[in-house]
Amino acid sequence: MSTLSVVIPCFNEEASLPSTLERVINAANTAKESMGDYEIILIDDGSTDLTWGLIKGACLNNPSVRGIRLSRNFGHQVALSAGLQSATGERIFIIDADLQDPPELLPKMMQALDEGADVAYGRRVSRDGEGFFKLVTAFGFYRFINWLSDIEIPRDTGDFRLVNRKVIDAVNSMPERHRFLRGMFAWVGFKQVPVDYDRAERFAGESKYPLKAMLRFAITAITSFSVRPLRLAMLMAACFALASFLGILYVVIGHLLGGTAQGWTSLMVVVLFIASLQFLLLGIIGEYIGRMFTEQKGRPLFICSENCGSEVIRQ
Repeated sequence: MSTLSVVIPCFNEEASLPSTLERVINAANTAKESMGDYEIILIDDGSTDLTWGLIKGACLNNPSVRGIRLSRNFGHQVALSAGLQSATGERIFIIDADLQDPPELLPKMMQALDEGADVAYGRRVSRDGEGFFKLVTAFGFYRFINWLSDIEIPRDTGDFRLVNRKVIDAVNSMPERHRFLRGMFAWVGFKQVPVDYDRAERFAGESKYPLKAMLRFAITAITSFSVRPLRLAMLMAACFALASFLGILYVVIGHLLGGTAQGWTSLMVVVLFIASLQFLLLGIIGEYIGRMFTEQKGRPLFICSENCGSEVIRQ
């Protein structure tokens, strides 16, 4: 069993993976002086480029490197979960392969755990190479999810962190299929401290989180850690029921006084608005029901098609 595991999910990272490995190995060798042996787990999340070939080459050249290849693209959070379930270290360092998060922060995170923390998570002070839209949506996302959620998720953070074994065991015991890991780490509790850093521009390649993926990720975050949208739906229904009752009173009183309620155009606008609102509320309910359906099927979280590295082969 290694004392430190480094978990790196990869998807089409052939351009950045060699530099990522070099910097991660240097950081792990620095930590090795105080921690002992380490392992680096690379998870290929169904890449279509040369990523798996590079991982296999790294396994041959370095006995500390292990590779896991998933049978298809399951998504970043599932690939990361596969690495966390495979990690054997007493401390687990989580980092992406794009080098936006600096591996050189590992010693500082180690120090935080040495001082009694269970989790040292990276908190972004600045974000280089990201457009105005990405900055605004990232700023609003964590504030919105914290308003909805019953737990406090640290703002301006990602999955970049160092955690100890008891925290990983707690997260690995959570069975859900739709995974929002930074929320899961917040949910399990323990002592968690931030480590501030400036996030760099992506080293190479393209972002694996386009707008569509970001929206899907946000929906997973909201539905995984909050039922407040359902409560808001009930509140909106109650408000419109009250408004409808007042409208009925207006029509009845007008009729009794001999008048005729005017406003066919405004009436149609109200009817169309309420109808669209009903479909929106049904969509919110359907999203929760659909996720319950997925959870109840109980399929495996991921499927491994191939692996490399001496430790994996022995297992």
